[in-house]
Amino acid sequence: QVHLVESGGGTVQPGASLRLSCAVSGRTTTTSVWGWFRQAPGKERTFVGAINWRTDDTLIADSVKGRFIVSTDDAKNTMYLQMNNLEPGDTAVYHCGARPYLRYTLSTQVEEYTDWGQGTQVTVAS
Repeated sequence: QVHLVESGGGTVQPGASLRLSCAVSGRTTTTSVWGWFRQAPGKERTFVGAINWRTDDTLIADSVKGRFIVSTDDAKNTMYLQMNNLEPGDTAVYHCGARPYLRYTLSTQVEEYTDWGQGTQVTVAS
């Protein structure tokens, strides 16, 4: 099991940038794939991006492709979500999650991530 803590959210104007962080601790060597999901009020949690920290392979949702980038630090204990040119439709609580042991696929499915952080609020408004 791993422990995940998100940070970096806030309120920004359209067109601004934010970088979210997800600090990962615990038995990190038992996981390979970490992901970002977001949940707007009254809506389901949806996939944003994922990374296999062992290979640096990434996957980004079509809805944010070209604006969002997923990466990790060199120590492989923090995942980032760089968000550029933010739009009001990006307003949501952003959660990071980890897939369980021996799961290497960059999954877009919420149910395939078993450990989650509490989330960080991102609000984009003029």
